[in-house]
Amino acid sequence: MKKRSVLIAGHPTSVSLEEEFWDALKSVAQSRGLSVNALIEEIDQSRSGNLSSAIRVYVLKAVQGRGE
Repeated sequence: MKKRSVLIAGHPTSVSLEEEFWDALKSVAQSRGLSVNALIEEIDQSRSGNLSSAIRVYVLKAVQGRGE
């Protein structure tokens, strides 16, 4: 598990994800022409639960070809 700080709507927060999810998140962000932080902000805007869980679900859907 790796904890990293990100800015969401100008406010710092920390997100804990396994290294494999960080790597996949970076790859998805790069393929969309976004920074990781910008992608996390996008995910945050549409989530209904925990941010780390929302990121994991987003990454899973993206790698399964069901991206949002």
